[in-house]
Amino acid sequence: MASPFQVQKLHTLTGHQDCVYVLEQAPESQKFFSAGADGMVARWDLTKPELGELVAQVSSSVYALRYVPERNWLLIGHNFNSLEVLDLASKAIVKTILLPAAAIFDIRYAHELHRAFVALGDGSLAVVDMEKLEVEKVVRFSEKSTRSLALHPGKPELALGLSDHRILILDLHTLEVKQTLEGHTGSVFTVAYTPDGSYLLSGSRDAHLRVWDTENSYQEHTSIIAHLFTLNHIAFSPNGRLFATCSMDKSVKVWDAQTFKLLKVIDKARHAGHGTSVNKLFWSAHWNQLVSCSDDRSIAVWALTLKEI
Repeated sequence: MASPFQVQKLHTLTGHQDCVYVLEQAPESQKFFSAGADGMVARWDLTKPELGELVAQVSSSVYALRYVPERNWLLIGHNFNSLEVLDLASKAIVKTILLPAAAIFDIRYAHELHRAFVALGDGSLAVVDMEKLEVEKVVRFSEKSTRSLALHPGKPELALGLSDHRILILDLHTLEVKQTLEGHTGSVFTVAYTPDGSYLLSGSRDAHLRVWDTENSYQEHTSIIAHLFTLNHIAFSPNGRLFATCSMDKSVKVWDAQTFKLLKVIDKARHAGHGTSVNKLFWSAHWNQLVSCSDDRSIAVWALTLKEI
């Protein structure tokens, strides 16, 4: 089936000196943050893509960023043992919150609870009180890493993707395990709820995309061999109708969020895509632009437009 989309590479953003691991929204729809192995946290403007701005420099690799709108803070999780709280207005670190000595792989912020949830490389989940700026509790769920987190958009549930191949569904308030989802045969690097909360999507080192039906006790809805190698990240389009996956196989793929059918492959051969692993995606509400970052030290900006009939 012919794809309904045309893909155009708009920009290649350079400036990072090493692998770029993470992208995160900024307060303005046309801006976003990036960080990676060089410890640099940069802010980019899609209307002036050549002007990257350094907003922070930390002492080790950054795998996780999370924007906190109420405070205009950026949470920076680096490969050490602390969470840095960056005030974006002053570009100053307002607090360094010490955590167990493990890599920080993911951060989620529940604004109604004023809590940040932090996925740690020792298999723990840390809960940070963002009003007191201190660790409230740390609960260990696995002998292997906690790799990815997702907050259900409508229910007090938190999904954890683990390196022991499991996905745990926790009660957001008590952190009790409500469900254990098994099916992946590799580390679960990414979990993402559909915007309406009806499905949980997961991607793994096993290259599979799995879809779990949240309305039906998280029964597996479908399993798709989505990539050749590790599926690193899943991101939804601003209107929720599409989602994209990226992989160690150097490609980005765009899917229909209703049917889970593949619509487009973005790669080096066809679109001058990335030369190495594509690590994270950010789908901007600014002109529906899709942003990807890679081990090749670059960030790419893509325009997806419907073909003229």
